[in-house]
Amino acid sequence: MRVAVLDTTKKPLAPTTPRCARLLLKSGKAAVFRRYPFVIILKREIEKPTLPDLKLKIDPGSKTSGVAIVNQQTGEVVFAAEIEHRGYAIKASLDARRLLRRGRRQRKTRYRKPRFDNRARPEGWLPPSLESRVENVYTVARRLQRMYPLKGVAYEMVRFDTQLMQNPEISGVEYQQGELQGFKLREYVLIKFYYRCVYAGADSPCDQVLNLDHLVPRSRGGSNRASNLVCACRKHNEEKGNLSLEEYSKLRGVDFAAIKAQAKAPLRDAAAVNATRWALFNRLKALDLPIETGSGGLTKFNRIKREAPKAHWIDAACVGESTPENLKIEDVQPLQIRAVGHGSRRMCQTDKYGFPKAHRTRKTTFCGFETGDIVKADIPKGKFAGRHVGRLTAIRQRPSFKLKGFDVHPKHLKRIHRSDGFNYQMKTVG
Repeated sequence: MRVAVLDTTKKPLAPTTPRCARLLLKSGKAAVFRRYPFVIILKREIEKPTLPDLKLKIDPGSKTSGVAIVNQQTGEVVFAAEIEHRGYAIKASLDARRLLRRGRRQRKTRYRKPRFDNRARPEGWLPPSLESRVENVYTVARRLQRMYPLKGVAYEMVRFDTQLMQNPEISGVEYQQGELQGFKLREYVLIKFYYRCVYAGADSPCDQVLNLDHLVPRSRGGSNRASNLVCACRKHNEEKGNLSLEEYSKLRGVDFAAIKAQAKAPLRDAAAVNATRWALFNRLKALDLPIETGSGGLTKFNRIKREAPKAHWIDAACVGESTPENLKIEDVQPLQIRAVGHGSRRMCQTDKYGFPKAHRTRKTTFCGFETGDIVKADIPKGKFAGRHVGRLTAIRQRPSFKLKGFDVHPKHLKRIHRSDGFNYQMKTVG
């Protein structure tokens, strides 16, 4: 890939080759401005520079988003990256916090009371797990704008039809109104299973009052979607309890494969992309660049037409009608950007029973270092003697930091990239 270049006023210039960047650094005409992505800064100002037609292309995703910068004149991929989101990790952390607070309230111990008066949500509010996905992509796009002379943005406006994904044969009024139009959820499930207990079997009808049972129990992360609900009599409902369908099948000695076949595949990823597509589009407007949108079908058409392999960054390079006919993706090594956050807000660490075991200090730095800094360690002797490059995973309020699973004294460390909420590494292609 090309190396981003800034002049002494931090104005982005045309990116150069790695060989030319090495010569500029060796001759003292430039210095390293940033490590990830690699950027050099010249020691003089360039007046009236010749700038190429570079376009930033984004392929948003639920778990991984692709980013590419394409030279519209030559078709060369100047920069490529894949952003790994942490939306599901945020959701798991919020669930754990909610369970902990709920447990303390039920035990009537000391807890922070619910703040019912502070629940006003601004317009365009998104859950933290979805907001994280939007901010990750927007943050990377904003930083790339400061490093490359971008002249436009191409953004894939993905729209998944979740109703059609659940039932490909749906059509007519049923598609227009939805499967629950005119029905309450309970009545819909009763009609769907012909007012019969699914666990009793067709040969042994059950005359008891029917209840709704979750195929995946709520205590195990099951939802109230119609695809996770079945009819069950009180006897079999209590007998199943919080067992999974497989466990209950072994207990009864009955094959419930037909019931499991009715359970729809989870659509969390499609729902996450649907919920964030317009939020990210509106956020990208702040870049003050022309925005071109394209569909997922057009992206796939462009990729197949150019006989390119499937990858997130390649999909990003193929977004929109402005994709060059001769797209040069050979020898491109994308940067792997993984969102790791800026630490935890929790000041008190607890054990598995919820009792405090350690307290964090409010000071986040020590000896000039911070958790998340990418450092270079030159250890002169000992078991780990040698040069190590990695991310500091723990900063203690004593001269002993965690790096790659071992302790190192800060006097042996040199920071090469300041903590910014992401972890970086070059992705091996092929």
